[in-house]
Amino acid sequence: MKRVILSVAAAAMLLGSPAFAKSSAEVSAGAVKSAKSAAQEQKVEVVKEAVDAVFLTQKVLLDIEKGDTKAAKKDLEKAIGKLEVVLAHPNAPALLPIDSTITATEFKADLKSVKAALKAVKELLDDGKVQEARRLLNTLQSEIDIVTVSLPLVSYPQALKLAAKYLNSGKTAEAKEVLEMALSTMVQSEVVIPLPLLKAEALISAASEIAKKDKAQALKHLEQAKTELKIAEALGYTSESDTTYKMLDDAIEKVEKEIKGKNRAEKLFEELMNKLKEFKERAVKTVESQKSER
Repeated sequence: MKRVILSVAAAAMLLGSPAFAKSSAEVSAGAVKSAKSAAQEQKVEVVKEAVDAVFLTQKVLLDIEKGDTKAAKKDLEKAIGKLEVVLAHPNAPALLPIDSTITATEFKADLKSVKAALKAVKELLDDGKVQEARRLLNTLQSEIDIVTVSLPLVSYPQALKLAAKYLNSGKTAEAKEVLEMALSTMVQSEVVIPLPLLKAEALISAASEIAKKDKAQALKHLEQAKTELKIAEALGYTSESDTTYKMLDDAIEKVEKEIKGKNRAEKLFEELMNKLKEFKERAVKTVESQKSER
């Protein structure tokens, strides 16, 4: 048996050939992996002084419950000092991050499974089985969630100072009430990034790169992109874009028709990618809510 040793350059040429074109599944998996990495890079760094101030605020409440007013005053003074450091900065933000987490949940079933699960949820609700429906509904998500909890710099320091004033006046009950209220003003911000839209974008981009040299695989990518868009729609990921899922589907079909014909789809690919990019960006949701840290 002869052994064949390829040079690096030759190997690279072969890997770039149609025979080694990535499958739609590989493109989708790569899109998810890249999105997770990008999310990690965008993760908000917590502000240490803010984290310390919240910890000390919670400690002050424990001091008050123990009846240790002296310790409560001391810890509250430290908490105020932590925030004074931040307030002294000329570009101090309105919200100081104290916690940031990233979770990725990928729904790997097909469109048929999504529809079947949605039907099951409706039937459970009709039968009054709300909790069973909720548990099933919670599985119907395919997204990256970036959750950040922040301390409001506008009101929190003032609340601590007011609590200190009450403590110095011997009004521990009032101080406790103010501190509990301050902790309840934490703002939780959640950014939701739909994975099916990211996959569709990656698949269309991959198809545009190989449309001339591997027509069959390019068409497979586009077909899977349409499926991902249908899954995104079925899972309820909406967009504030003027573009609709129907318009995106029609645009992909135009590209498919061109590839099957004269295969001069460069302009159509560009228009499709622009539409999908704008649609995806407007589909990313940011939800804010109050969060208690007690």
